[in-house]
Formats: sequence, structure tokens, C-alpha cells
Amino acid sequence: MIQRTPARIEARNEEPSLIATEQGQRPHNSAKGWQQILAESVTCPEQLLGRLNLPAEPWLKGASAGHQLFPVRVPEPFIRRMTPGDPNDPLLRQVLPLAEESRHQAGYVRDPLQENNAIQTTGLIRKYQSRSLLMVTGQCAINCRYCFRRHFPYESQRLGPDDRQQVLATLKAAPEINEVIFSGGDPLAVNDRLLAQWAEALAGIPHIKRLRIHSRLPVVIPQRVCDALLDWLGNSPFQKILVVHVNHPAELDSDTRKAFARLREVGVTLLNQSVILKGVNDSASILARLSEDLFDSGVMPYYLHAFDPVAGAHHFDVSDQAAAALVRALMTRLPGFLVPRLVRELPGETSKTPIFTGDNQANISVT
Repeated sequence: MIQRTPARIEARNEEPSLIATEQGQRPHNSAKGWQQILAESVTCPEQLLGRLNLPAEPWLKGASAGHQLFPVRVPEPFIRRMTPGDPNDPLLRQVLPLAEESRHQAGYVRDPLQENNAIQTTGLIRKYQSRSLLMVTGQCAINCRYCFRRHFPYESQRLGPDDRQQVLATLKAAPEINEVIFSGGDPLAVNDRLLAQWAEALAGIPHIKRLRIHSRLPVVIPQRVCDALLDWLGNSPFQKILVVHVNHPAELDSDTRKAFARLREVGVTLLNQSVILKGVNDSASILARLSEDLFDSGVMPYYLHAFDPVAGAHHFDVSDQAAAALVRALMTRLPGFLVPRLVRELPGETSKTPIFTGDNQANISVT
């Protein structure tokens, strides 16, 4: 099992000053820099349960077992949005290991999207014709229990200087690629100096016109949207898209909305992708409120992902039939532009696969 190591340890192995504090840069609305908040994340089940006034029984035994398989990591701003004393809080459910993670379930595998087969060169994954995904880092700000990359071999995909040159050469040799996606892990877990260097190098490739960033950090640590990030994004010649990951309306607060506003001010298009998760957002009323709240915050609903069958997370699975029923209910409650596209990613396919949402006579509650 590949386990993600704490930021300060991984930084030494992956890139000098990868997550080192950038002098003179302070995020808005906080006395602490985002790097300090990240370093102070809760990283053990006992600490998380204690922080939320939850008893050790019956939660600690299962949480400790799951933690050994995939370590706990939750930053303080995200914890503050949870309801103390509620073990079913939808934000807590996304990050607290349960006993189910230790139970084998047939059909749930370590690499559900077969991404290992799509690696072009170290750190570069290409699954679709016109875009490539750059694994900027294996570090995340938060370890979501349902993560489809919870078993990904990040250690073998670390980018050294020679690897970075090979990535650029591979992209230059593929004129059909017009978009690069910063991914990981979470690409915004690295410092802005390195991100700006990557963006500048990619800007020298004429056929690349869009830069997309997939990140949970502006949601879980809104202070990450600091002056340094906005400076290089604002000065980049690319069309810039940031795809955030919000599953439940409770993840949005005044700080996240301020962070989104600052990103829009420098020309970043904001989209959201959610995963349909049992016990978190498998409700039409919750999903409808999420779409409305996202749009009010300047973020366009984009994808609603069907659950990827990753080993250790089967207890989150919602059937495609139930997911389609939820989307049909959303279509009656929301204008079309607020209904995210229900899709599944299938290994080897040339695009995301839409899930048919026509009436299949399913008798499924969609409250």
C-alpha cells in the first residue's frame, strides 16, 4: 500500500522547497499562511474523534484499521464546518475511516480506472486525445476516503529535473494536445514558485492554449488563494480553469466564497465536480441545494461522477440506477444549466461516459 506522507517529509523527497513558506506572502483573512494550516492538519483518528467530541467506542477501532490502509488527513478549516457530536455529519463521513474499509469486496480494485496503463512518461497521464494530466504532486490537503487514487503509486511518479524535461518534450511532440491539467494529489499543495515555473514552461508550447487545475484546496483551506497564486494565474497567458471538488453544501462558507471571488477576479473560470456518495449527498434536495449554492458562489456545476469502484470504499457506492433517478429529480427542480452531467469514467474509453437518465421505472427515493 502506498501511503501519502506528511507534507514536510514528502517535500524533501519530491522537490526542494515544494511546500516551503514563501516569504512575504500572507493569505487573505487569516493570521496563518496556508502552508502552516496544511502542516497542522489532523493526521490521526483519535485526534479527529476528539476534535469532534465523539467517543472512542464504537468508532476508534474501525477508524484505526482504515487509517493503517490510507492515513487520515483533514485540515482545520474543513473540520470547523462539521457538527460536533454527529458521527453522520456529511463532511466527517468523507474523511473518517470506518471498519468497512478493511473488508474485501469483490469488484472493488486498487486501480479502478486503470491509470497505470495510461502513463506516458513519469508524471504524465494521457487518457484522452486533446488533453494530458500532469501529476504535479502526490500530496493532498485532505485524504478523502472514497479517493479513486488512494492506491496510486505516487512514489514512482515523482518529477525530478530530467523527468520534467521529458514531460515537456512529450507534450511538444503531440500537437493535438491543447490542454494540460494540473492534478495529483492536489497540485495546489505545492508552492506557487514551482507552479509558475510549470505554467511558464508550458506557455512555450504553441499548441497548448488551456491550463486546467483540479484542486480541493480552495475549499478545504481557502487561505490557499493567496497573493502569490493570484499573481502567477493572473499573469498567465492561458485560458485558466479551476475545477474544485465540493460534494455537500456544508463545505461552502464565507471564506470559500471569498476565495472563489478572488480567483474569478484574475480571470479563472470555476467549475465543480462532485462524486455521488452514499450517506453524503445521495439526495436530490442536497444536490439541488449544492448546485444553487455553487452558482451563487460563482462556480458552475460540471460533473456528477458515478462512484469509482476503488478497493476500501465500497460503502460509499450508489448504483447507477439510483444516481440516474436523482438526476431526473434534479431536472425537475433546477434550470438545465445547474444540473451537473452524470458520468462514469471507464478504462480505455475516449471520453467520460454519460449515464442515461431516462425513466427506467425505478422506485427509488429521491428526497
